[in-house]
Amino acid sequence: MSKKKDIMDATLALIHEEGLQSVTFSKLFKRAGVGSGTIYNYFANKEELVNAVYKDARMLMGEYLLRDFDPQASLYERFKRLQLNRLNFGIDFPMEFLFIDSYSFSPYISSELRNMDDARNSGEVILSLIVEGQKQGIIKEMDSHLCHQLIHGIISSILKGLYIEKYPMNETQVQQVLEASWKAILV
Repeated sequence: MSKKKDIMDATLALIHEEGLQSVTFSKLFKRAGVGSGTIYNYFANKEELVNAVYKDARMLMGEYLLRDFDPQASLYERFKRLQLNRLNFGIDFPMEFLFIDSYSFSPYISSELRNMDDARNSGEVILSLIVEGQKQGIIKEMDSHLCHQLIHGIISSILKGLYIEKYPMNETQVQQVLEASWKAILV
């Protein structure tokens, strides 16, 4: 693993454990196992480092969202695939999911990164699906970004409960969550 990757992984772990405000370069040096000057070879400051970690997490999530996505499938099947992939991303990458979820609206993240599209344009795929469903009279008429935030929020809430072991998540419950997400935006 490269020193840059070590630094970024340590940053994500420390943010997860202690919160963004508690992360210092001193803690990062120790956690990443690098010398005090090494971070400055890659990042000018903490804000640049945090933004790089955010960008990597968003790109990873974007790739994950479009796994096994079939653009020719029915609207319902495409929706379910996207939501299942969002749920699975949160299960497989909890630190990255929580970081994105917690800091997407933070002023610490640059506005250009906050508004960037994920890898493979997954954000555009989701918004297009919503607009398509609205045109067909299937999905509620509302701003597509608000609709997207609504369905993301459902998965986010479920994942946060799962992380603290509030409830188990078996296949039946996964399907119930996907159905509830779908019903939340239906006309």
